[in-house]
Amino acid sequence: MDSHRVYVMGILNVTPDSFSDGGVFNNVDAALKHVEQMIEEGADIIDVGGESTRPGHQQISAEEESARVSEVIAQVKSHFDVPVSIDTYKASVAKAAIEAGADILNDIWGFRYESFNSENPEARKVHIVPEIAKVAAEADIPVILMYNDNLGREIDSRDEKTITRFLEANQERSAVELLSSVKEENVADRIVWGLRESIRIAHRAGIKKESIIVDPGIGFAKTQKENLLTMKYLKKIVGKVGYPMLLAASRKSMIGNALDLPVDQREEGTIVTTILAAEADCRMVRVHDVEKNVRALKMLESINKS
Repeated sequence: MDSHRVYVMGILNVTPDSFSDGGVFNNVDAALKHVEQMIEEGADIIDVGGESTRPGHQQISAEEESARVSEVIAQVKSHFDVPVSIDTYKASVAKAAIEAGADILNDIWGFRYESFNSENPEARKVHIVPEIAKVAAEADIPVILMYNDNLGREIDSRDEKTITRFLEANQERSAVELLSSVKEENVADRIVWGLRESIRIAHRAGIKKESIIVDPGIGFAKTQKENLLTMKYLKKIVGKVGYPMLLAASRKSMIGNALDLPVDQREEGTIVTTILAAEADCRMVRVHDVEKNVRALKMLESINKS
């Protein structure tokens, strides 16, 4: 990986209900045309997702998700010489996608889905290595670990039950530390600690240090203020975690809320986040509009080289 370059990951949602482009690319021919366009525009990686993660999304079975992504990934790999990542938190989907040719695993739960969502107390113990981490380790592929904690997007949603589950899922920290980190102004601390826990799980699974990329999780379980503070303190977060970081802010509600714009009019806001990511030493950005973001990064690179 070039030590100075910011890599661009193009988004390919093969879902009928994605928040931004649902139903547009959920057949193979349309997906391949879009991949070709993104590669021509400068995409370094294609990120394939088969289940929407927008607020209020309908969770689907692993079987349905695998069916959505496997054929598309196989076709992309047979037509184009480009790395492909699979955006999933389900072990069986990851395994099917890797068998179809996926090169990278992008897990929006950072190997901690069971910690926050399982009703089995054993699954929430920090020493447990989840199956999806084992799948990635066995395949010996890079992983992208996003921070997510199920706290919700509104302060009022952080009720006693939610806070209790948060405490149970973070048993290695003191209750005082954890309760402090739930405050909006301490979101950077919460992200750093959570990413470090995901990294520890990856190491326990046998995933090499050089195969780990992290993601602060813009738009996931964060209030608007927390999303903005994450961007404001991005360089601090990158420095404290000490691993290559991906920023995935493209067209998200943080931008829509700040600009009061619908999802199809958020590209200027997205480009600002891309430039901030580069300035904060992030190594990768995940975007919908590849061409405009590539151009913005090239302009920044020209300025910095002058």
